[in-house]
Amino acid sequence: TLSSSSAASDVYKRQPLSSRTPWSEDRTIAAKDSMPQVIGQVSVAVRDYDEALRFYVGALGFVLIEDTALSEGKRWVTVAPGGGGVRLLLARATNEEQAARVGNQTGGRVFLFLQTDDCLRDFEAYRSRGVRFVQDPQRKPHGTVAVFEDLYGNLWDLIEPHPAR
Repeated sequence: TLSSSSAASDVYKRQPLSSRTPWSEDRTIAAKDSMPQVIGQVSVAVRDYDEALRFYVGALGFVLIEDTALSEGKRWVTVAPGGGGVRLLLARATNEEQAARVGNQTGGRVFLFLQTDDCLRDFEAYRSRGVRFVQDPQRKPHGTVAVFEDLYGNLWDLIEPHPAR
């Protein structure tokens, strides 16, 4: 067994690419060096804090967690779905490069996945609030899924997972 995380890293680097995994077959290495962590926030580039809040809180029904002024024109704004989960940090674009990413943070792929217990209910509610869907609900192997755009064009899956079998 390896005695340090740097030794584990060296072994990982020497393995052929096809055999590399982000975890160890011998879970004792990963468990020994791990820290309790969660992804607490995901940053979403926005043009304007207030218009983003109108969409996320007003149209999607998210909860405003925090809106704190940091400096002239900069705020720490976080929202989250009413059922909890990962928070969104609404980050106002401050230069041309960031502004170019607003609405296309993943190059046209679905960016975020909003899980629900009733896709059809939420689809109808969001549509009635003006949310633009690019795909109506469809039953897929992993659940019932509809795809919508946020106010800037980022794609989201609204997904109702199938019950565990």
